[in-house]
Amino acid sequence: MKLHTKLLAGVTALMLCAMGQAQAETVTIVSWGGAYGAVQKKYMIDPWVEATGNEVLFEDYPGGIAEMKAQVEAGNIQWDAVDIEAIDLERACSEGYLEVLDMGDLPPGDDGTPAAEDFIPVAIANECGVGVIVWSVIYAYDKAAEGPAPTSIADFFDTEKFPGKRALRKRPQVNLEWALMADGVPMDEVYDVLATDEGQARAFAKLDTIKDDIVWFDSWSQAPQLLNDGGAAMVQSANGRIYAAIADDGKPFEIVWDGQVYDIDVWSILKGTAKKDVVWDFIKFATSSKPLAGMIDVAYGPTRKSSDAYVDAAITQSLPSAHTDVGIKADGIFWADYGESLGEAFNEWLLQ
Repeated sequence: MKLHTKLLAGVTALMLCAMGQAQAETVTIVSWGGAYGAVQKKYMIDPWVEATGNEVLFEDYPGGIAEMKAQVEAGNIQWDAVDIEAIDLERACSEGYLEVLDMGDLPPGDDGTPAAEDFIPVAIANECGVGVIVWSVIYAYDKAAEGPAPTSIADFFDTEKFPGKRALRKRPQVNLEWALMADGVPMDEVYDVLATDEGQARAFAKLDTIKDDIVWFDSWSQAPQLLNDGGAAMVQSANGRIYAAIADDGKPFEIVWDGQVYDIDVWSILKGTAKKDVVWDFIKFATSSKPLAGMIDVAYGPTRKSSDAYVDAAITQSLPSAHTDVGIKADGIFWADYGESLGEAFNEWLLQ
């Protein structure tokens, strides 16, 4: 009887193991690579894989909504979940490229605070995404280089006093805001001015003043490399990329916070994926208190208040939230309304 019982137990264990393997899923999750992607893998991807037995194909992309649009419109979904800049979220959601998420299904914080109260409001304000980080677009320079040190967004556009190439991401977002701020438009009026034909012409005219000195790049991972290799004297960058270069690699870089355009990133699910339930489980895990706190490793602020219990206070001054007085919040609604037309105008300007 004992042998029979042991055999039954062994068979049951094998059946359960086989069932678990059968239920395991492989999902494709897309983000930004570099130090940012490495931290997401460490605190979000790997722990979730270990806890669930699922597998993750973790891929990089340069941002924007073009690839999401192509996949959804073709009915050929290759990505399941994607990290999206909120500046693109409004448009991607309103045009139907993302699944609507049930925010009431998000778990409470580790301290028991309900999700609706624990997340900063903007993190769950759009029905298609759950906030991952607070981050910003800044510019940086090499302190070891000769010459005066820039301190303002106007200095970025002053190639006479601060000679050298400027590296910018090849898209209108942020570049047009920066151009207006550098041209003297008050920060709280930037989007009102940019909504006018005159304001748009003014922004492109300001970009014209440095056009011959611009080095364009597509991915945030290229920004610190351009600064390190001397490809540009000043580089536009996500703040965490420069922080990682300073903290991890000992680079003599300096962040200029003046004119920063800060925002959040969110986890979203592509419309039509067959793995919606699985990646929704991932998003709920990834946006819980402790995984979010891990993003501090690259100086991106967590979107849950309960994450603060896991955060070293010494890093506070390296976070965008400590410098909002010298920057503006990216306006996703503006870019949802004007993104297509300004994208076309930007591409035409590039060819001139």
